[in-house]
Amino acid sequence: MIKTIQEGKAIIKAYSGKISKQLPVFYNPVMEFNRTTSILLLQATKRTNLQLAFPLAGSGIRPIRFIKEIKSSQIKKIYINDLSKGAITNIKQNLKLNKIPKSKVILSNQDANSFILNSKGFDYIDIDPFGTPNPFLDSAIKRLARDAILAVTATDTSALCGTYPKACARKYFAHHIKNPIMHELGLRILARKVQLIAAQYDRALTPIFSYSKDHYMRIFFQCEKAKQAVDKILKQHSFFNSYGPLWTGQLLDKKLTKDILNLQPEDKFLKLLAEESQINQLGFHHIHNLCKQNKLPIPSKENLFNTIKKKDYKVSLTHFTPMGIKSNIPEKELIKILKKLNKI
Repeated sequence: MIKTIQEGKAIIKAYSGKISKQLPVFYNPVMEFNRTTSILLLQATKRTNLQLAFPLAGSGIRPIRFIKEIKSSQIKKIYINDLSKGAITNIKQNLKLNKIPKSKVILSNQDANSFILNSKGFDYIDIDPFGTPNPFLDSAIKRLARDAILAVTATDTSALCGTYPKACARKYFAHHIKNPIMHELGLRILARKVQLIAAQYDRALTPIFSYSKDHYMRIFFQCEKAKQAVDKILKQHSFFNSYGPLWTGQLLDKKLTKDILNLQPEDKFLKLLAEESQINQLGFHHIHNLCKQNKLPIPSKENLFNTIKKKDYKVSLTHFTPMGIKSNIPEKELIKILKKLNKI
């Protein structure tokens, strides 16, 4: 059934129902935050005259929101593509519904990779597929302009988080088995896979804004075309315990994350990311798991945080799980604190 849907400043018509590949053109309400943060990120960069590409446009909700919510000075042209003729027909209707002139966009009805490779290049490419982004990474990376941003979504989190270790090895060239911090490690495994493909073309891709939420993972990469920069990226690929290889560097750029939060200061999830960005630490401590292993009661977060800070360590909550904390405190030291708090 086709419904009229409002999201942000956009109004579209699209199919509603259970999300699947069988729906001709579908709208996924769970991905609203994904689309909103993409807009906030470009707003926060304050870059102008950008050429933006949406190879897998679906209903067109994402590019339509970009047009309506981002300053016109930031956008030179938006390229919208989908393989489905029905999707293109629907996008045309939605563009008209939102009173967007034809001069603002270039519509294309091609295979996503053909669409990307037939272009001269883009300042922003949004890869938002159903499942793994793998089939689209090579072509997208080839067409990244200097200093471009590549946005990548992966919804095959069961492979990335180690539920299916063999699938993780095949798709992402890494070893991973389910564990208490599997979502962060999965995000880092995804980052490394994208970076490896980029390295072949002397493109260094640094994560500037990344998170794991609901059923998906999302990473925004800043592109730098320089062999030395690529070498620096590859040096930050390693193992965490027995998991990996994976990206060990930053997942969040401090300044950019703060600037994004300033655009939507009441958002609790963005607040979490901003706090987390202040601690550039690989992995986090899963408090419930540590307490269970050591047969200890779970302390109040206030007491735990105060004690950690008194020891001159940094600490924050983490968006990966409400049962974890991000901190530069060694695990042995943290266990001592947990035991001490148990005696108070």
